[in-house]
Amino acid sequence: MSFEHDHDQEGRGPVRIFVTGWCEGLPRLQEALAAHPDVELVGSSQYVLDAAGALTGGHLGCVLHATSGHELPADDLASIREHTKAPVVLLAGVESPTLLEDALEADLADVLLLPQLPENVVFAIKKAAHAGRRLQAPTGRRGRIVTVFSPKGGTGKTVTATNLAVAFAKYANRRTLLLDLDLQFGDAAIMLGLEPEKTIHDFVVSPGELDAEKLAGYTSRHESGLEILPAPLRPEDAELVTEAKLARLLEVARESYDVIVVDTSPFFHGPMLATLDRTDELLLLCALDVPTVKNVRLSLQTLELLSFPTDRIRVVLRRTNTKVGMKPREVEEALERKIAFEVPSDGAVPLAVNRGAPLALTDGKCDFSRSIRGMATGLLPRAEPKKGKRRFLARGRA
Repeated sequence: MSFEHDHDQEGRGPVRIFVTGWCEGLPRLQEALAAHPDVELVGSSQYVLDAAGALTGGHLGCVLHATSGHELPADDLASIREHTKAPVVLLAGVESPTLLEDALEADLADVLLLPQLPENVVFAIKKAAHAGRRLQAPTGRRGRIVTVFSPKGGTGKTVTATNLAVAFAKYANRRTLLLDLDLQFGDAAIMLGLEPEKTIHDFVVSPGELDAEKLAGYTSRHESGLEILPAPLRPEDAELVTEAKLARLLEVARESYDVIVVDTSPFFHGPMLATLDRTDELLLLCALDVPTVKNVRLSLQTLELLSFPTDRIRVVLRRTNTKVGMKPREVEEALERKIAFEVPSDGAVPLAVNRGAPLALTDGKCDFSRSIRGMATGLLPRAEPKKGKRRFLARGRA
């Protein structure tokens, strides 16, 4: 699959789909999907054999196959998989316990019972496309991607990302890249005291292939040994950092670095979804206040809907030594998850930010720095997550 294709499924465009089979309610659904901005209906065919040419080529993000029978259409599904690796969503025209039971054992992205609201079908398509890209990602010896995310500003996301990246480079002796994907208002370079001449925008708009050699020419080096690819200087340039080019950038970075720390914006937008597809460890930052806990809980629910592996999520509790009437145990109960790492508050952090000197580098003995180094150590020994097919069955409601 070419990363430069205008309608590449890693890109910002709609998910390309093809529809096969037939069942009651399918024509009306196809009409709705053809008009939906988030999907591009490439074509349809009642018979899979007639669609062989349209299914090949690796350009599809998802295939919808409709059936009016009570049993799983195994032959049709096998024929589809002979021509495309795209995930398959089964549309059932009749409710059948046998069909649903067999679907649990089949390699299907989802099963929806028609009639169905178009938005529900579009959500299933987008979820299947993202999961399919993650399973099709190339394997091999690659650097680990550690993504730092918070759904609420003011939790110290960039402070955590920059100091963690410094800890990987300086104390863990890993070749580390800090990638600032807060594309409109990223501050990672400022917090490192750097004024880089080149940014991620310059990298992705430069002519030629996006490869390791070119990446080396666009990063800036910090005194700790850390390298950084900063966010664009102007907010409007963020639109040019497409998901397709970001996907290619992450793969190239994995070939060149031991660890890639990704600082993000507080939104589940396109770049964040493309990053999640390749994330090995997701650090979800939380603080001891009710609004942040609420937003983190919603984020966990969103990640579940996106089928992001729960064993890759690490909840990081910031400012754990502040007395605000809430305890870490209460946060764990609210999130129904254990806290993986705790980072205490330190009055020296704001001073370090204003000076552009990461505290993990300037004062390695303070509690904040020790907790950051402990986090880096705790993330490195983890074995690579087992790669397997995630099977699930979702029954939609009209």
